[in-house]
Amino acid sequence: MTDIAKLAGVSQSTVSLVLNNNVGSAKLSEKTRAKVLKIASELGYRLTHRTTAAPQRGRNMIGYIVDSISTSPHPVVSVDGARDAAWEHDCVLSVFATRGDPEVEEATINALLANPTLVGVVYSTIFTRKVEVPEALARVPTVLLNCYTDERNFSHVEPGEVGGGHNATEYLINAGHTRIGFINGEPWMDAAKDRFKGYRQALATADLPFDPRLVRDGDWMSGTGFEQTLSLMAEPRPPTAIFCANDLMALGALEALKQLGLKAPDDVAIMGYDDQEIARHTHPPLTTVLLPNYEMGRWAVDTLIAEAASPEDAATQGAQRKRHIKMECPLVVRESVVCSQSDQ
Repeated sequence: MTDIAKLAGVSQSTVSLVLNNNVGSAKLSEKTRAKVLKIASELGYRLTHRTTAAPQRGRNMIGYIVDSISTSPHPVVSVDGARDAAWEHDCVLSVFATRGDPEVEEATINALLANPTLVGVVYSTIFTRKVEVPEALARVPTVLLNCYTDERNFSHVEPGEVGGGHNATEYLINAGHTRIGFINGEPWMDAAKDRFKGYRQALATADLPFDPRLVRDGDWMSGTGFEQTLSLMAEPRPPTAIFCANDLMALGALEALKQLGLKAPDDVAIMGYDDQEIARHTHPPLTTVLLPNYEMGRWAVDTLIAEAASPEDAATQGAQRKRHIKMECPLVVRESVVCSQSDQ
């Protein structure tokens, strides 16, 4: 396949798509397909699978590498999106969790590159961060999911966290609140920084002053949401609404209000973030912001297939236009915020 790709002036992924008779969804030109088949025949490659029978689904493979998958629900949802998109392109998705171990990652990549049915790789992280992509992945189409590089030499998708933080805060402002508490996650993380930035931008847009006494740092856990809500409500002028940077901390905030003899949304509005399954089952059900994990998984595979199908050679591969997306994080309205509530 490497020899064919070199002689045809296309990528190895394009050769894989052609030789495995999976060109329909990839939109390869007939000229490219014919060129690959001609060179393959000249080199003595026997196209044993090309018959008049219906094409077999799942003939090609997309590798999905993630540092961790068992400690959070988020990467599992991204895998679901990637799997569904892969199958629509007649590919199967093969998932590898490396736990951030460089040796495991290297062995995984070597195994993937040795597979002749490989179309490309989705390289993913459990939380949004900058990464150093292994050099070996430059040999195949690669798309980054929930991570990015300074060089921006790979297409990548990540959640639009600043917009999500802005949407959440703006909704609370439109509900009549002017003193809005914010319980953040671990402040060194990209997600925490950007959600906080969105919170501050929404306040500024509404000409509301930023009050650092209404901000607390947390650790994404419900216990911290509980403790920091008690701390916020002990302020001389407590907030009338609290925006928690994830749903678990919002769950703790609801419990803290109950301990204080207060109710959401009647006494204090509570806003979450992530739209985890638990947000539907709190009392009251939690108004929150959707983290678009499923859509990001689909986007990564669709983009990978498009790049794999683009004719390219060593001279043009690096110059191929890459796509960099921050996907919208929309509001999910439930019952922990009442829009008609006025500032108290």
